[in-house]
Amino acid sequence: MLTKVLLIEDNQSIFEMIQERFISWQMQIIGPPDFQKVMDYFIEEKPQLVIIDIQLPAYDGFHWCREIRTISKVPILFLSSRDHPMDMVMAMQMGADDFIQKPFNMDVLLAKVQAILRRTYDYTEEQPELIRWNSATVDYSKGIVLLDSKSCELTKNELFILRLLLQQVDKVVARDELMRKLWDDERFVNDNTLTVNVNRLRIKLEEIGLKDAIVTKKGLGYMAITL
Repeated sequence: MLTKVLLIEDNQSIFEMIQERFISWQMQIIGPPDFQKVMDYFIEEKPQLVIIDIQLPAYDGFHWCREIRTISKVPILFLSSRDHPMDMVMAMQMGADDFIQKPFNMDVLLAKVQAILRRTYDYTEEQPELIRWNSATVDYSKGIVLLDSKSCELTKNELFILRLLLQQVDKVVARDELMRKLWDDERFVNDNTLTVNVNRLRIKLEEIGLKDAIVTKKGLGYMAITL
């Protein structure tokens, strides 16, 4: 069965290049027929992954990422020629899973897509669905953390990072180790991507009362601690 990937890209040559390469990896690339009705097409097609450019006709990629995140946790990867660091930060803050700059290497794009799909849909659950940590309940199946009457919903990346940290509570997990397990090979990872994801996770935990539950060990990595 083909994996359905929604590519929101108005450059037809790039669209066709990706479409041709990905089909050999059992991925079906589809694109919206109307860039003003992306959400209608997304809801109709139910893709397993979304690849999106920032500069698009009608509304930009940030708009559509925000709209998709209101109804779905589907993994989203930005593919854009925009190279300002704030573009990547904005994408991650809106819930994107990764960001690749144009011009891009097709092998790198394919590797990132495969890694995202693997960790999103093929991860083997070895831990219990519910665990307790600092009086909070982490529900892996629902992707939420609950503390008293408050809760926060995590993206796939944030949940994966938290899971890895909680496997070694009160021990430092190296950045390289996190990147290898998240993206299989850190050569395909921009270091800022991990930083943004960890910071976003930390903020969400602080909002429900778990302040300083994840600490940074400068030059080493991160640690989930017992408060």
